[in-house]
Amino acid sequence: MIADVADLGVGLIGYGLAGKVFHAPFVAATPGLSLRAVVSRDAAKVHADWPGVTVAPDVAGLLALPGIDLVIVASPDHCHAGDARAALAAGRHVLVDKPFATSLDEARAVAAAADAVGRMLTVFHNRRWDADFLTLRALVEDGRFGDIVHFESHFDRWRPEPPAVWKEAREAGSWQDLGPHLVDQALCLFGRPQAVTADIATMRAGAPGPDWFHVILHYDGMRAILHSSKLAADHGLRFAVHGTGGSWIKHGLDPQEAAIVAGMAVDDAAMGIDDRPGAFTPADPHATPQATAGRRGDYARFWRELAAALRGQGDNPVTAAEGLAVMEVLETALLSARQRRTIDLPPAARPSRPRR
Repeated sequence: MIADVADLGVGLIGYGLAGKVFHAPFVAATPGLSLRAVVSRDAAKVHADWPGVTVAPDVAGLLALPGIDLVIVASPDHCHAGDARAALAAGRHVLVDKPFATSLDEARAVAAAADAVGRMLTVFHNRRWDADFLTLRALVEDGRFGDIVHFESHFDRWRPEPPAVWKEAREAGSWQDLGPHLVDQALCLFGRPQAVTADIATMRAGAPGPDWFHVILHYDGMRAILHSSKLAADHGLRFAVHGTGGSWIKHGLDPQEAAIVAGMAVDDAAMGIDDRPGAFTPADPHATPQATAGRRGDYARFWRELAAALRGQGDNPVTAAEGLAVMEVLETALLSARQRRTIDLPPAARPSRPRR
């Protein structure tokens, strides 16, 4: 770890949506972190937002710069493993955007490389700090649901015309794009499942990759359903949770991404406030739905925890082991969809309780 350093230098690989919206603004707003360089083929685009930042032509150019302590890998998915290993070999700590890699074996190789050089490796599962998910975790921890028997997590959209972008052509399509968010949240709540049943398909005419998935995670006495469609005209449902103590229904996505894209500063007082609270219905035949007080979304918390961890003053906010657990479910679901059957996960490695 790094001690007694006023600012930790950060290098960012890639300046697409992830780099521009989810990484650069938060690095700049986090005390103790300093954005010093960006790898991009469009220097003008970077300098329009960050005029004082060095733009490197490639990863090698970034790694040759002095004063870079942490490298953020926000390049296209197929570059994640190679870029992360190059940064680790150069002695840098690494943050990899989701998905961790394009295969579980690749991700394991990155984790082994980090262990070999003694550098921190973290995976960007930022939606642990969505407003709705923070609210849901609080309800679970308070025991409001009793025994949860049915959990649904939706990430639906209305995008009938596939855009001509590389993300749409991923081999695993939206499962590789949106699946990591939903899987990580489910693992945080319930731990590692016993088995996975998945249906992953292409529904839009002309779509270059899968754009629909319905994945079931099997647990004792409970099923977790992860679902996404890009042909959902009514795409408001986010969570539906049913237990012996009651049900909670939540509509609307966390507002942070849309707010940043619209120009809101990441440290604005309104950032993360969700104006669509969920509704909890107690398990009582005479009960009516009750609005739940929503927690405030806080993507900045990931960055505060990461900065502290790099100084040895706290824990890694998302460990490599947690990233590998997500990759295992992603890959198992792909196998399940190809073989059209339920796939059991080996029981030996199951954690005894959900992650923090």
